[in-house]
Amino acid sequence: MTNGVAVPRGIDITKPNVARVYDYMIGGKDHFLVDRMAAERALEIIPDAREAGRACRAFLRRAVRYLAADVGIRQFLDIGSGLPTETNVHQVAYDVSPASRVVYVDNDPMVLVHGRALLANNLNTAVIEADIRSPMGIIEHPVVRSRLDFTQPVGLLLLSILHHVHDTEDPGGIAATLRDALPSGSYLAIIHFWDPDEEHPHISLKVREAERVFNETLGTGRWRSRADIEGYFGDFELLEPGLVPVAEWRPDEKPAPEKNVSYYTMLGGMARKP
Repeated sequence: MTNGVAVPRGIDITKPNVARVYDYMIGGKDHFLVDRMAAERALEIIPDAREAGRACRAFLRRAVRYLAADVGIRQFLDIGSGLPTETNVHQVAYDVSPASRVVYVDNDPMVLVHGRALLANNLNTAVIEADIRSPMGIIEHPVVRSRLDFTQPVGLLLLSILHHVHDTEDPGGIAATLRDALPSGSYLAIIHFWDPDEEHPHISLKVREAERVFNETLGTGRWRSRADIEGYFGDFELLEPGLVPVAEWRPDEKPAPEKNVSYYTMLGGMARKP
């Protein structure tokens, strides 16, 4: 126990963790002091960073709703799913069709514990332990193969995960392997840290400082160019409005968010496999 919170076996609470820091940023409760301290360091550099986390969660809801309601996708593969929070992928998809099938993928012990507890009695949704750095291990995983039919379109979600893959680990090759495994008519949604150097150079200075601190505390985090991120879609057909700050991707009819620093630090988009 720590601070009255049970610590699942295999979880190191002496080091900050990406999933738990993100949980803190979006107002969750599944994090520890070390995670809050890491998050507060990031907030010193980009004070509105919490807004980026909330914008990413809202993008997820809009993207899954579009896939389920507008184009009829009934199966989803969410890699790097993170800790369960409100309006998870399966909940959004089930609102459209209770027959939807979802597989969550993560390599974090705390994510697995919470995910499996949440989905204990759910026959259409599962969570597996796997790492995006071994993409074929995900595609060939027996649970993935039993839950998802790769002769039918799949909604692949790579939301805030590729930026945790180092350049030396070939994120482009990983994305290509996953794209190649999808049947025609599938969709790929991506959120990625963005270095807006050419478009917003004054913000780029903040981004690079955030990248330095992020890597000092969490060990993985790469802010990439628009061209790099677009490359992860390969020859898929990018949907309107293209690759944009996440709050600009098909927003709900609400007042536009303030365009503070965090607004320009993450890009999101979706593409279809011809």
